Amino acid sequence: MMKIKNIFHTSLALLAIAFVGCDKDHFADLNSNPSDLSEPDLRFSVAKSVELMYNNDYTIWFYTNFDYVFPWSQLTGVGVGNNEDFVVMGPYGNQQLYPSLYSNVRDVRFRIDALPAEEQAGMQAMKAMTVPTLIQPYLTVTDNQGSLPYTEAALASYTTPALLTPVYDNQELMFNTWLEELDMAIESLTASNQLDIGGQDVVYGGDYTKWAKFCNLLKLKIAARLVNKDRAKALSIAEEVANSPVGYMNSLDDDFIYKRDKNYFGTGNGNQPGAAGKNVVDFLIANKDPRVRYLFTKNGFNAEVVQAFIDAGKDLPPYVEQYVMTDVDGNFAGWEAPGEPWVRYFGAPLSPDERFDATNDPYFQQSELNRISLDGVEKTYASTSSYSERITRTGINYTYPTRPGGRVIEKRDNFPSLEVILGSSAETNLYLAEFKLLGANIPGTAQEYFNRGVELSVLRLDALAENNGQPYYESDPVYTDEAEAEAAATKLRAGEIADLLTQPAYDLSTDGLEKVYIQQYINFAATPGDLWTLVRRSGVPKTGSAYFPREALLASGSELTIPRRFTIETPTGDDANFENRASAIEEQGFTTGTNDPATLNTERIWFDKENPNYGVGPNN
Repeated sequence: MMKIKNIFHTSLALLAIAFVGCDKDHFADLNSNPSDLSEPDLRFSVAKSVELMYNNDYTIWFYTNFDYVFPWSQLTGVGVGNNEDFVVMGPYGNQQLYPSLYSNVRDVRFRIDALPAEEQAGMQAMKAMTVPTLIQPYLTVTDNQGSLPYTEAALASYTTPALLTPVYDNQELMFNTWLEELDMAIESLTASNQLDIGGQDVVYGGDYTKWAKFCNLLKLKIAARLVNKDRAKALSIAEEVANSPVGYMNSLDDDFIYKRDKNYFGTGNGNQPGAAGKNVVDFLIANKDPRVRYLFTKNGFNAEVVQAFIDAGKDLPPYVEQYVMTDVDGNFAGWEAPGEPWVRYFGAPLSPDERFDATNDPYFQQSELNRISLDGVEKTYASTSSYSERITRTGINYTYPTRPGGRVIEKRDNFPSLEVILGSSAETNLYLAEFKLLGANIPGTAQEYFNRGVELSVLRLDALAENNGQPYYESDPVYTDEAEAEAAATKLRAGEIADLLTQPAYDLSTDGLEKVYIQQYINFAATPGDLWTLVRRSGVPKTGSAYFPREALLASGSELTIPRRFTIETPTGDDANFENRASAIEEQGFTTGTNDPATLNTERIWFDKENPNYGVGPNN
């Protein structure tokens, strides 16, 4: 069944009020006596900026990712598969840059700048922390919308007269500005005699060197967006990072893992993730990639449920039945290879036309075909896998599937604090593998960076699954036999990564760039941003790929057009910043107020103009 959602409207026009920033009189009070400002106040303010990096997460997942980004990238469907209107945009959510995040960052910077010189000198690292704190969420927004206020944003409280109408900076200017700011931040973060922020830094515990490495990752993110726009510049940035004196992110301890206090469990309300795409699950299962167990949910067909279907005389879904062994009496006797947990993961076709093919009813008619009744009790079971909601929130009770009228086994009221991946060593190494293949003069081989990136990606997703309370991580409690329960666990096993890296799809000697992009795709599948950007700049999944092929998205036999940017509202005369908004829209050549997929496909954002079309594969 497709999702039915209430309308929630995210309007850029509403952001105009944010540029006012802090109340000027209040700021004047704060700034009148810089010597009275206590160092702990600034520590708390910097910590608040980090907290504000990841916000509005409910609408980002519920609308942006599960309605658009994931279906358009072929990671999931909107539900089980897609209807033909899934290419038409409706409401969406964004990281909220204004008023809270940017205003808080401006406040920290101005307060430090107002201190006596000797005090300022020891606070440059804390001030520098606000640079990546701001740039990371800005990247996720500009990827989808293009030009944004940046250089003049949130300055109203610090200018006379108050700057209430900031210009919209184009993407090229923002990228260049960010690269300069990141270089300066790295210098400040590695300066000597800096105030210890200590426990107020919930990401790195006050280790400024790790913040500097995170800055280097953001430089690589920008370089990746320039690969098809200005390749020479992109490779130069990669060379800077690979040879940076401060180093680059290369261990799990370097990962930027967003955390809040122990009572933050994520989005709160459910966000209705879609079913996994068939091709991505098939790729992961074919290579026995452990990440399938972290990105997607097990289906409901454990051994007990399979036996219940046999007892009820109900046909099993054919993709489940192919792995079922029975004894001479026709009862469940075990799983064919590869066995648990692999036989519990299945994706569904994504093309709207596939819903009308009767041979696909086992995917699209589950509410009818997977419903059985035993002893007067009726239950329905999911035979496909969905995107793991535990990546988005942890406050979820879980009931394990058992036979109708059988045991009630639950995981309840034990909600771990949420962890969110906002930057990782896996991402860093996979970028370096890409840049090496494209000709960057960096020390390692592409295969070395690639192997390290895959290893770190698996380890990070395993750690995320454990922290976020994945229901099957330690065992599958439906199995009463201890060995069977442990065998069905989703946790990482010894040797799995080494075995994974021996697979042909992980050997860069052929189709190397496509294989790197596939791994970036899988890695980004567990993050709130970056996936769609990767798909747009890489042309992966590639049509006809021997590894992870793009599925043709057909409606009535015709290929659907997928957008490449989000809708932009038409500015109105009562918008105080009308002139700057209108100028930015005109400069980008955007048609406003439309959700027409063809328009949103052809009117591309600056970084996307030279990128390959969907399914074409990489620009080598």
